[in-house]
Amino acid sequence: MCLAIPGKIDSIDFLHNNTVRMAKVSFGGIFKEASLEMLPEASIGDYVLVHVGVAISKVDEEEAQKTFKYLEEIGELGELDDVQDYLPKMPS
Repeated sequence: MCLAIPGKIDSIDFLHNNTVRMAKVSFGGIFKEASLEMLPEASIGDYVLVHVGVAISKVDEEEAQKTFKYLEEIGELGELDDVQDYLPKMPS
């Protein structure tokens, strides 16, 4: 099953000579990187759905919280542990 996880954009960086926008996204306190190439209007503080390292749509905070809580309840957040292996790396 394909799954998009809601998270809140904490910061935005530009990579590759400022041609690629990457966000640090908080998923309930777990931070991961996600590409913002599909959401050029996304900004810090926005909630986004992230699928395989790409923010695919914006959502409101209430919807993000409900979805995240549901995923937590059904035990689907454990996969966040290894998702870092598949995401683009941000410079330190």
